[in-house]
Amino acid sequence: MEAELLTVGTELLLGFTLDTNAADIASALSGAGVRVVRKTTVGDDPEAIAEAAGAALERTGLVVVTGGLGPTSDDVTKQAVARLFDAPLELNEDYLAELERRFREYRPDRPMPPSNRGQAEIPRGAVVLPNRRGTAPALWLEGEPGIAVLLPGVPHEMRPLLEEEVVPRLRERVARQDGAVRVSRSRTLRTTGITESGLQGALTELEAGLDPVTLAYLPQGIGVDLRLTAWSLPEAEAESELARAGDLLIPALGAHYYGDGDADLAAVVLERLRLRGRGCGLAVAESCTGGLIGARLTAVPGASDVFLGGVVCYADESKTRDLDVPEALRHQHGAVSEAVALAMARGVAGRFGADAAVAVTGVAGPAGGTPERPVGTVWLAARLGGVERAVQRRFPGGRREVRRHAAQAALDLLRRLADEG
Repeated sequence: MEAELLTVGTELLLGFTLDTNAADIASALSGAGVRVVRKTTVGDDPEAIAEAAGAALERTGLVVVTGGLGPTSDDVTKQAVARLFDAPLELNEDYLAELERRFREYRPDRPMPPSNRGQAEIPRGAVVLPNRRGTAPALWLEGEPGIAVLLPGVPHEMRPLLEEEVVPRLRERVARQDGAVRVSRSRTLRTTGITESGLQGALTELEAGLDPVTLAYLPQGIGVDLRLTAWSLPEAEAESELARAGDLLIPALGAHYYGDGDADLAAVVLERLRLRGRGCGLAVAESCTGGLIGARLTAVPGASDVFLGGVVCYADESKTRDLDVPEALRHQHGAVSEAVALAMARGVAGRFGADAAVAVTGVAGPAGGTPERPVGTVWLAARLGGVERAVQRRFPGGRREVRRHAAQAALDLLRRLADEG
């Protein structure tokens, strides 16, 4: 079974809103045995919507559309797609009553705006998929053109409708059509500290043994994800093939591999330190990263059982004042140096009584570089149980990219030190 996606919204074309819906839908559909073959984005124009949806239906017979179901004048998706099915809009009294009930419940001080009444106008013959998180009804239209599924564009409304209402219906269709559900499943291996070309070189000889699983290299700026995909297989076989492929590749990735799926390196570091036992606290000292490492750690729920705190010592003087970095050390070696990075790690560990520490000092740019220390030069230090390590890195890109790379590399340095111990 094949499908096309159509995302609607002028804000998507202007770049004001990132289209995350298409990725979520494609992933969910592939897990239901439906292969997405094309994705189109159009603005809030009824003719463009009708043309794109009609073409998608002609090619595959199934189109999933998001966006344009709200109560305002630029929400025209429902009307445009309904024309393709020759399904005039009719007021659904039951849905109207439900909308009015919701407004009384959540805004008893205000009546329902007249514009919301239009959301209760449903194409004739369409199935209303109940939206418990918003006012826009999701719709399932089926007829001579094929099947059109209309979903709200708001992600927190769209995702539950997709999982609870759309995917089960499609799974049932695929099972009836093929006799058994054949799915396309993916697994992501996360790596850092190695380039895309470096990974390719390490894995080239292994790729032939992956069949029927395919491999894609996905650079993410601060690392490279490897996406393994098993196409159109029975569910158990797909999972088995992905496990086999992972077992084949992970040993070749070595220390560059740090987790599966959406694994976050900060969460991985915290878990490594938990495994060392109670009392293994972590402190961070940040100069050029300005708190990015602390922000990543505290974004992980439950981080407080390991992460003790940090010091942002951006000015050179604060490295001495707040972390006891000897002034003579700064003058002798420079603020961006191995000696200062290690002294920062020792200083922050002592200040917080931490068994683990990381420190970063560097030249993020765009100014401040020298021939000896050009923009992008960063010194990283990690300390764990009295064992210390410092490395120098040269990161590409502008200020934002250098800072992001530095925060990732600092966490990775501590992870590797923990894995060795």
